[in-house]
Amino acid sequence: MREVSKVLGGYGIEDPRKEAEIILTQCLDLERVALYRDNPILSPLQVETLRKVLERRGLREPIQYITGHVDFYGLTIKVGPGVLIPRPETELVVEEVIKTVKSRQSEVINQRPKDPGQSTTKRRLKVLDLCTGSGCLALAMAKEFPGAEVIGTDISGRALKYARQNALTNGIGNVTFLKGSLFEPLRGMRFDIVVSNPPYIRRTEIETLQPEIKDWEPMEALDGGEDGLKFYREILLSSGEHLEGDGFMVMEVGDGEAGDVAAIAKSLGFRNISVHKDYFAVERVLRIAF
Repeated sequence: MREVSKVLGGYGIEDPRKEAEIILTQCLDLERVALYRDNPILSPLQVETLRKVLERRGLREPIQYITGHVDFYGLTIKVGPGVLIPRPETELVVEEVIKTVKSRQSEVINQRPKDPGQSTTKRRLKVLDLCTGSGCLALAMAKEFPGAEVIGTDISGRALKYARQNALTNGIGNVTFLKGSLFEPLRGMRFDIVVSNPPYIRRTEIETLQPEIKDWEPMEALDGGEDGLKFYREILLSSGEHLEGDGFMVMEVGDGEAGDVAAIAKSLGFRNISVHKDYFAVERVLRIAF
């Protein structure tokens, strides 16, 4: 642990102690408890594996690409070059959707007529994830609402391969992934819920990001245009054709972008807009409805 932490620190890794533990437990398949309790001696094969891992990390390849996966809302999401790495704050999109759906279900129950002879119709919930990438949001939605029909779209064929593999790995069958830009593959289709974590980094700021991001993660998943708002404009402009009248959207936004995205939504006729902060008090998630 000490030696690996020292090497990682020399590379400029932000939290070398934490990463040393990840590398030793996940890449060398050592149990965390045994690591601290037994101070295990590494085999020659483990030493060679460790050397290769540290070499890759020295090039600032993301640790998630090296381990090959990341945990997201109780799912194991496989990732690698060509796909954006899911972040913890993106889980807040899932939480906001669940909270809204439960709130609306409660309202329906409370308002339901007491006459048992009066039938109620209930359509199958339709959920769309734009810029799905690894499929983490779409899969979390599909798992949380197993009776729903979930679709994820993305322009990247490589990312969609990961998304489809992640559906198989997690045993989720009520999700379909389609290749295309935003709503392009969905002509004539309408949804109750639209979620998205689109590219939102301002183009001029990309070079200031950590090497793990700017040098390794796909540019098309980062570049939000000159002001970072390109995809929000496109999504909100086309959403009227694809969002049910009583539907809603939940989107992740970049630091400092919540007010601008809300203003775009208001200019297009959306009136029900709420902003929610992440773990660091950054306005990170917007819920938008007519």
